[in-house]
Amino acid sequence: MEQQTLFALNVLLSLALGIGLSAAAGFRVFVPFLVMSAAALTGNLNLGESWSWIGTYPALFVFATASVLEIAAYYVPWLDNLLDSVATPAAVVAGVVITAAVVTDLSPLLTWTLAIIAGGGTAGLIQTGTVLARGLSTATTAGLGNFTVASGELAGSVITSILAVILPWLTLTLVLALLIWVIRHMRRTPRTPITT
Repeated sequence: MEQQTLFALNVLLSLALGIGLSAAAGFRVFVPFLVMSAAALTGNLNLGESWSWIGTYPALFVFATASVLEIAAYYVPWLDNLLDSVATPAAVVAGVVITAAVVTDLSPLLTWTLAIIAGGGTAGLIQTGTVLARGLSTATTAGLGNFTVASGELAGSVITSILAVILPWLTLTLVLALLIWVIRHMRRTPRTPITT
């Protein structure tokens, strides 16, 4: 019985880790991969066997380069809105991959099901929230406030990624609170009817 309890706790912990890192991917796609790679290289993160390549120096270099390019691109006024159209599906895919990489003790069917629903869903909802925030900023400040939005997203991604590795339960709680806020805000956002 004790072994089953430990197994269940291990699965829940890895799922909390995956959801936390997936939320970070909703803010910036490559930052959580960079944190995962560094954590795996230092022995602070266990990855699934087929995902061990994430914890290599070549992967760390690629994720660092991609993170710098992504971060810089969001500070270019017209490019940030363009990137959102690509970042939304990319964030969902990243959330799925991240969760699949850290949920290691389940069957492939269950792992991928959880990865798609929990990881992809979390990343997609957070990314949708950032798109709404950037759209609101563009509409109300003519894009001048997007620098602040980009900085907030970057901070959110870095802090969430690091917290997810160090304190997955706390991160899961914070992510759930953020998801509830995003969903409520999306419901309250007035929709303008299309007239022809």
